[in-house]
Amino acid sequence: MTDSLIIRSASPLDYEQWLPLWEGYNTFYRRKVAMEVTRMTWSRFFDAYEPMHAVVAERDGKLLGLVHYLFHRNTAMLGPTCYLQDLYTVSEVRGQGIGRALIEAVYERAQAAGSPRVYWMTQESNTVARKLYDKVAEQSGFIQYRRQF
Repeated sequence: MTDSLIIRSASPLDYEQWLPLWEGYNTFYRRKVAMEVTRMTWSRFFDAYEPMHAVVAERDGKLLGLVHYLFHRNTAMLGPTCYLQDLYTVSEVRGQGIGRALIEAVYERAQAAGSPRVYWMTQESNTVARKLYDKVAEQSGFIQYRRQF
């Protein structure tokens, strides 16, 4: 049911509706994000010097999903690479094409910016989302390593 769905860039006026989506995303991934980081993240979406962006899915004035993405350089290509960092929809609307619409919006924006690639990561156990991801992209075969400080 995407007939009345609007996919658009987030606006500063969206904060009150964006925040519960952001918190839902963080809860899903069992991570705690300090309010200071949340406020900074939100401000980066509206800073022209930042490579971070936010797109939301809206129906009847209510935000139902979000996607955050950023551009960065890559040593193997001329154009910027697009990293889709966060994707979340409220549970009541999952399976209605909103996640796909948000991913497609990132694809469009990445192409417009001259990016030859969009990539993202998810947990192996996120089987519901992976069913969608398997339809709209291909697995790279890479394994992520990290070290926290």
